[in-house]
Amino acid sequence: MSVLKFSGPVLPDGEVRHLCVVDGHITYERHPEGEKAVDGWIVPGLVDAHCHLGLDDDGATSDEEAEAQAIADRDAGALLIRDCGSALDTSWMHERDDLPHLIRAGRHIARTRRYIRNYAHEVEPDQLVETVVAEARRGDGWVKLVGDWISRDDGDLAPSFPAETFAAAIAAAHAEGARVTAHCFGEGVLPGLIEARIDCIEHGTGLSPDLVEAMVAHHVALVPTVMQIEKFPQYADAGREKFPRYSEHMTDLHARQRETIMNAYEAGVPLYAGSDGGGVSRHGNLGGEIVAMTELGMPADYALGAASWRAREWLGRNATLDEGAPADFVVFDADPRLDVTTVLRPACVVLRGRVVGHTRL
Repeated sequence: MSVLKFSGPVLPDGEVRHLCVVDGHITYERHPEGEKAVDGWIVPGLVDAHCHLGLDDDGATSDEEAEAQAIADRDAGALLIRDCGSALDTSWMHERDDLPHLIRAGRHIARTRRYIRNYAHEVEPDQLVETVVAEARRGDGWVKLVGDWISRDDGDLAPSFPAETFAAAIAAAHAEGARVTAHCFGEGVLPGLIEARIDCIEHGTGLSPDLVEAMVAHHVALVPTVMQIEKFPQYADAGREKFPRYSEHMTDLHARQRETIMNAYEAGVPLYAGSDGGGVSRHGNLGGEIVAMTELGMPADYALGAASWRAREWLGRNATLDEGAPADFVVFDADPRLDVTTVLRPACVVLRGRVVGHTRL
């Protein structure tokens, strides 16, 4: 029987504990034998609630590249990943004990020629429900819709499908026991999705105060992907000549991002951290997203919980490191609630009871 010993404040309550890892699980029983690991602030395994394993600028990657992406996320402390759409079937990762726990949403579902090439199932409205059902059965309890994207006809962001079609698809996914989330940059798609009881909104830069109130009433979560929103000026510049309305719209959404996201936070919408790793965003930067959330004005302990214990509870995993819990946690050299930049430098990463990454051991 191998035993690893850790000590320090265990978050979220911060009580100083002597924690042992035995056979992949946590115990607070004293063990005279065993290997002393590290002392520090012990945090339940971090959660990247918006990530894309097996995806790059051109679509699906190789399995080898997807593995490297997962390792980069893991070494940064992300031990549970909600994969928000990938063109690659990454179900094989479930068999790898050295890779993060993975909750797959299958492949993006978008309108024909209305999303990034090679990323999504591209369908017409009469195909949406059947495609959603198929992805609900293939995934791990989530489905990812592309709520809006640029319309060449409108020259601006526009909903991918009619509101009633989205509503039917969401109901069909729920009937399959799956939750639904959607990429949403603009305003127009949001009322119908929220009214249809979607489970989560990604980005959410078009949220108005009344829509925020509706999200609270309907228990809809938000993953704001703050670092992704910081790229809006690039998108605006890229479309300025061909789609000036779109360019102006993206510029405005970016200018209002702090007010929009903080309004959701202050109203009580549950927010979770997502790096949007994949495609143009690098993997292994969940800590950067946590820091970015605090730079908008959220308290450090809220942003940390959005990437740890609260996110784990939301996704149905152990939120706290209680007796007998799976040994998935990260150790930091300082209290990340006082210096949030500490999350950028994990001292030790423990996954399934094994040390998989460390800077101090």
